Amino acid sequence: MSDLDQLTQSLARNLKRWRNERGFTLDALAARAGVSRGMIIQIEQARTNPSVGTTVKLADALGVSITTLLDYEQGPQVRLVPPSQAVRMWSTSTGSHTTLLVGAEARGPLELWSWTLMPGDGSASDPHPDGTTELLHVTEGVLTLVVEGEEHKLPAGTSAVFEANLPHAYRNDGEEKVEMTMAVSIPPVR
Repeated sequence: MSDLDQLTQSLARNLKRWRNERGFTLDALAARAGVSRGMIIQIEQARTNPSVGTTVKLADALGVSITTLLDYEQGPQVRLVPPSQAVRMWSTSTGSHTTLLVGAEARGPLELWSWTLMPGDGSASDPHPDGTTELLHVTEGVLTLVVEGEEHKLPAGTSAVFEANLPHAYRNDGEEKVEMTMAVSIPPVR
């Protein structure tokens, strides 16, 4: 598959995903973006390569970055954030600080979890509804995150974000306990 074909397919997939996530009909998105309904249908069916201007209008109307709309990572969307890429947002001379560990573009109910996994333990999860996003941050040990059969090792200090509409699991394959914090963003019921 050529780069252009891959980009066309990912734009089709992502446009449809974010339109559905936002609860927009074809007509509603067309009106918000100033793009014809027919053009949106052609893009979602991967039958056309829209101009950059059209793509920007659609991204703006959906409230996502153009990068998000054009993201063509293959397979499950899992993004690992090593400690060196976390962003210090605020600090004082006395040592107080906040750090943005990881973020995702999502809306709907949010859940915040604290997890402890002892050596050898694990927990598997069935796929959540489409649009569910999980963000996690490992504070101790090494977590093995498995998304649709692919393993990702997350040592302490690492964060991750992934679409949780696929089978996934959390495992402690090490010899020390794993501590992590997890946020779950669930799409609103329509």
